[in-house]
Order: sequence, then C-alpha cells, then structure tokens
Amino acid sequence: MDANEQNENPLEFNSRIDLTKLQEAVGHVKAELGKVIIGQHDMIELLIISILANGHSLIEGVPGVAKTVTAKLLAKTMNVDFSRIQFTPDLMPSDILGTSVFNVKNSEFEFKKGPLFSNIILIDEINRAPAKTQAALFEAMAERQITIDGQEFDMQPPFLVFATQNPVEQEGTYRLPEAQLDRFLFKINVEYPSLDEEVAILESKHQQKNTDVESMINSVLSAKQIAEYQTTIKEVIVEDNLLKYIAAVVNNTRTNANLYLGASPRASIAIMDASKALAAMNGRDFITPDDIKKVANPILAHRIILTPEREMEGLTAEKVVQQLIESIEVPR
Repeated sequence: MDANEQNENPLEFNSRIDLTKLQEAVGHVKAELGKVIIGQHDMIELLIISILANGHSLIEGVPGVAKTVTAKLLAKTMNVDFSRIQFTPDLMPSDILGTSVFNVKNSEFEFKKGPLFSNIILIDEINRAPAKTQAALFEAMAERQITIDGQEFDMQPPFLVFATQNPVEQEGTYRLPEAQLDRFLFKINVEYPSLDEEVAILESKHQQKNTDVESMINSVLSAKQIAEYQTTIKEVIVEDNLLKYIAAVVNNTRTNANLYLGASPRASIAIMDASKALAAMNGRDFITPDDIKKVANPILAHRIILTPEREMEGLTAEKVVQQLIESIEVPR
C-alpha cells in the first residue's frame, strides 16, 4: 500500500490472523438460511457465534416464530450428524442416551447409542422433560462425555445442543434450574417479526408452494472446518483493559442491589469467547467494547436472579444487564 492509499484509508488495518475463510463461511451460512428464513438476524448471528465459540444455546420464544426451523436449517448447512429430540413428560434418560441390549448370538450386552450421540442436537421444548432426563442431558453438555454402566463414551466434535422452550405455556413443564441454565452460552429471546417481515414471510410461503424448504439448503461447512474456525477464534486478541471491563461487568452483577444472584466466572469466560467469535466474524483479530456489549445480555440475563421486590415492580433481567453495562465506564 503506498502513501496515497494510506491517506485515503486512515482506519484500515492489516489483520494478524487470516480470517477470510471464516468470514466467507459465515457469509455462506447466512446466505443459505436467507433462502428460507425471513428476518431473525440476531438469532442467526448468535447461533453462529455459539458454534464458533463451541457453546450451547437455549432459544426461547412463543410458538411459530421459527425457533425450531432456524436451528434445524442451520444444522443442515453443516455436513455433520444431526438429531432432533422432542422432550415429553414421559421421556426417560435411556431414551436419549441409549441402553444396553442383550445379544442372543454372543450372549453379551451391547450398548445401543441413543439420539444424543450426534454432532448437532436440536431439543424441542426442553422444559417438558422431567428433571432426571434434563440432568442426563446437562451432564453430556458440560462434560461432552457420557458414562453408562461404568463405561465412558466421548461425544464426537462438534457437539452442540440447540434447545427451544416456550415462555408462555408452563402447565406440564419442569422449570430449568438456574445451575443448569448456566450450561448454556446464550439464552436467545426470539421476538415477533415486524409487519414488513411478516408480509415477506407470507409472500415467500406463497411462492414456495409445495417446495420442501430443507431441500433448498446446501451444506457449506464440514466438521473439520468448524474445528479449524473454533481454533482460529481463540487467537483473537483481547487487551488487558477489556479483560478488566468484562470482569467489572460480571462483578457488578454480584454487588447489584437489584439482584439476588449474580453471574459466575463461567459468564466472564463466555463473554470473552463470544466476543472473540463476533470480532472474527466481522474480520477483526481483536475485540472491542461494542463486541462485549452486544453479547453481554444473552449471556448474563439467564444467569442472574432478580430480588423478589424488583421482580414485582416489573423489572426484567435484560433491563438490569443493560443498566449495569451503561453504568460501567468503557475503556478507551
């Protein structure tokens, strides 16, 4: 680059990490989803970040806002194994983990793997299954391995869980404990589409007629590429002052008068990892305060508990997180 070009682009920088392939891959994934999904840009971006940061995501929203479809089609953009499990009140741990079956031919028990032995697992209505089944799932999510009959089975990477839940209908559901919610990198709240987006949804659905939407989605990522990009984002630079900023944000949740329970150090690590992924997606090999602000709410809101008084006043966890982020001085 000569002097004239530098003068024309004073803010241009050369990345120390080659992020071209990663950016192209993210662009291809978004383009494939864009063939079917109208809007929901925040949900799609957060789900892609969770893949790059190797974290699980909980998707919450009323029925019909494309939670399940988006997660399912996102999995289809990756050339990996996919399982969908519908959680129900009578679902037992063996139904998802697998069970030992007696083989008459060799007179030995053989372990038949359940649907949890996959790469991308979509769990529909996670809060409908009993605590015992939820616990079996969360153990696999946390340890990325399963122990059955004294035998350990490692989950093959990538191993990511996308779970959905309905915030409205609570009858016949088992509320997820706070300690288990902490296992999710993100809790993504899916809102209703705007009027223009809903019109676009109707037009798209009308034009598709009998077309199978899944057949419209192509696989653009392999398991090897996902592992490569997950390694790449770990190289993204985080300045010391931004590490202190992340720690200050999380520490504020523990001293905030509006909160009964604050976030743990796992939340700090989650913010750092997600910020790295977001920076890499935007072609930067360093994170900025804006990256931290963007990922803080979906990471912190489900890890904190409001005091009963504030909850009765109508305050929400999301509002508290937003307030504390705005109250902490941004490093320069």
